[in-house]
Amino acid sequence: MTRFEDVLGLADDALIAAQRLGEWCSRAPEMEEDIALANIALDQLGAARLLLAYAGELEGRGRGEDDFAFLRDDREFRNVQLVELANGDFAVTMAKLLLLSAYQRLRYDRLVGGPDERLAAIAAKARKESAYHVDHSSRWVVRLGDGTDESHRRMQSAVDAVWPYTHELFEGPSADLREPWLAEIDKVFAEATLARPADGWAPTGGRRGLHTEALSRLLAEMQVLHRAHPGATW
Repeated sequence: MTRFEDVLGLADDALIAAQRLGEWCSRAPEMEEDIALANIALDQLGAARLLLAYAGELEGRGRGEDDFAFLRDDREFRNVQLVELANGDFAVTMAKLLLLSAYQRLRYDRLVGGPDERLAAIAAKARKESAYHVDHSSRWVVRLGDGTDESHRRMQSAVDAVWPYTHELFEGPSADLREPWLAEIDKVFAEATLARPADGWAPTGGRRGLHTEALSRLLAEMQVLHRAHPGATW
């Protein structure tokens, strides 16, 4: 994987996660959570913008963040499939957010100490936000997992449903991050009285442009205005 592809993968993870989280606006279970998820979506979007701009410079073809966000089809996106999955119920969204943000924080921590100064600067900002995302989602996972019988059932079901998609996070240069990621996730699961699902079927291909139908539907909504009015400015 080239440096451009690696940066683009990180950017697309954040961009698609932002779009999914933004879908909760006005639909969260309580007003404070509505605001919290909107802010987390903005954090992800901010990281995506910085990473997409840098990816464009690395590519050297004159493409900017808007080109990457609005003028690619699904086969050109390099996000993992985990982030594109439909929100599902609130438990599914919290499971996805925990599993993703714990990974992102580890990736950003590593990049801060890396040789690429531009990427290190982006990561230094993003890892602080990721730490909050981990804390926020952890609290909800514990609250639901260790709550009523019904909330526990739904939280466990959510974890079971999205767990297979986490394996793709650790393909390529991130392979050695899985053990520290598991250590963090296991602590949350233990407090939440949740069982870690067994490893088995593991979908893959997102980093190569192979995606679920969910991404096509997400992009249709995200890109419709830009494609309907190409070149328009505000």
